[in-house]
Amino acid sequence: MDHGSAHTVVMRYLSLDWMDAMSAAVAGNAELQSVATSVTLGITQVVTDGPEGTVTYHLSLVDGAAVFGPGPAVPEDVRLEQSWRTAVDVATRVVPAQEVFVKGLVTIGGDARKLIGADPVFTALNTVFDTVRATTVYE
Repeated sequence: MDHGSAHTVVMRYLSLDWMDAMSAAVAGNAELQSVATSVTLGITQVVTDGPEGTVTYHLSLVDGAAVFGPGPAVPEDVRLEQSWRTAVDVATRVVPAQEVFVKGLVTIGGDARKLIGADPVFTALNTVFDTVRATTVYE
């Protein structure tokens, strides 16, 4: 059924279109922007073995603003590396994020202590992922 000119763009997980959508969603998320006023954190995510090879993206909370985009965080406090399959399982909520950490499916580099107390960051980020998930394909 066509509802006028409103047409939903579907994008592949971790594609540049997906990163653009996430970047806009992070910029527009009041909760995440608010958390950035009290937390400074640079997280780099590296996903290996995906359809487009290895993909790197980041979430930076610096100078009171949360920013999401391609490439590593600058400065980078923590680097998380995982396979495409693991990333998709977490993104689609097949597997809880905590479980992949416990099972060692995510390699953590940098200063993991910086993640302590960062729960509000991940809670707000989950909301952003939820908004983008509806238009994302994971294949």
